[in-house]
Amino acid sequence: MEIALLGLPKSGKTTIFNALTGSTAATSAFASGKAEPNIAIVKVPDERVGKLSEMYTPKKTTYATVKYVDVAGIGGDGSEHGVPEALLQHVGKSDALIAVVRGFSDDMQGAPNPVSDAESIHMEMVFSDMAKVENRLARIDKSIGKITGREKDMMVHEKDALEKIKPALESNLPVRSVELSEEEGKSIRGFQFLTAKPTLYIVNVGEDGMADGPSLAAKVREAVGGYPGTMAEWFAGEVEMEIARLDGDDRTMFLSEYGLESPAGERMIRLSYDLLGYISFLTAGADEVRAWTIIKGSSAPQAAGVIHSDFERGFIRAEVIGFDCLMEYNGFANAKKAGKVRLEGKSYIMSDGDVVNFLFSV
Repeated sequence: MEIALLGLPKSGKTTIFNALTGSTAATSAFASGKAEPNIAIVKVPDERVGKLSEMYTPKKTTYATVKYVDVAGIGGDGSEHGVPEALLQHVGKSDALIAVVRGFSDDMQGAPNPVSDAESIHMEMVFSDMAKVENRLARIDKSIGKITGREKDMMVHEKDALEKIKPALESNLPVRSVELSEEEGKSIRGFQFLTAKPTLYIVNVGEDGMADGPSLAAKVREAVGGYPGTMAEWFAGEVEMEIARLDGDDRTMFLSEYGLESPAGERMIRLSYDLLGYISFLTAGADEVRAWTIIKGSSAPQAAGVIHSDFERGFIRAEVIGFDCLMEYNGFANAKKAGKVRLEGKSYIMSDGDVVNFLFSV
C-alpha cells in the first residue's frame, strides 16, 4: 500500500509524515514542485503475525507494509492552479491520499481555516484532473477518425469515460463519484487521476488545540466528506511526532497523558485500511509467516493471485481457518485433526484474519 501526503505550504504536512513514520530526518520542502519527496516504508502492526511467528519459528517473518510519500506543498503561492507535474510523478502511483490541513494558529498565517484549506486542496486536484481530461479529449478528437477495429473500440470507451468525468469535474465533483462501466474504468486507469483516489483529510492541530480537534474534523467532514471514498480525522502533529520517537514506558506514559489510544502510525494505518476497504489474510509455515493485504470482498482465487499469478490461474481450493481458531488448536495439524480447517472453493470470500494454505496446479 502506498499513500501520498498532500497539503498547502506550512500545513505541518511533513510533521505528520514524521509522526507516522518515526522519522527524525525528514524536513519540509518549501519550494513547491522542486524538492524530492520524503519517503518511508513502515510495517503494518499486526500481533497475529508475531504470534504465528512464535508458533512456527519460520526462517522469515514478513509484515504488510505501507509506503508514505511526502511531497512539497501545493498551491497557496499564487502560481497556476493544479498539482505541479514534478509532483504528479510521485503522487500518481499512490493507492490513496492524505490531505493535511492546518488546524493550528500561526504568527505568519494567523488563525486556521481547515474547511477552506480542505476545499482548496480538493480544487487543486480537480484542476489537475481537468487538464488531463481536456488534453486527452482534444487528442482523441484528432485521431479517432483515423483508426479502426479494436483500437477504435478502446478509444471510444476512453472517450465515453472522459465525457462522463468532465462535467463532474466542472461541478467540482471527484472522479471517484462518477459511475463508469467496466470497460470505461479500464480505459482510464493509466491517467492516475488524483480525485479518483480515496482521500483522508487530516486536520493538524497544535497541543493547545487538541480539544478542538474532533469539532474541526467534523466541519471538514461535512464540507468534503460527502464525496465517496473520503474521510476526515484530526491529529496533533507536533505531539504525535514526539511520541513516535519514544519507546516502551515513555511512549505509553505520554499516550496516556494526552488521552491517545495508540501512536499516530497505528491509528493512521487503521484509518487507511478502512478508507481503502482493505483486510489482511495470513500464510504460515516453516519457511515464512506473512501478512497479505487484499480488498474486502476478494475471492479465494483473487487472494491467491496476490501471492503469485500462478496461484490464481491454477487455483484448486484453499484450506482455511480463522486466526483465533488456529491459535486455540496450536497449529494447522491439530486443527485438521479436530475438523476445524475448512476446504473452500473458488466462490469463497476471504475474511480478515483467515490463515490460508492454497492448493493449485499449473
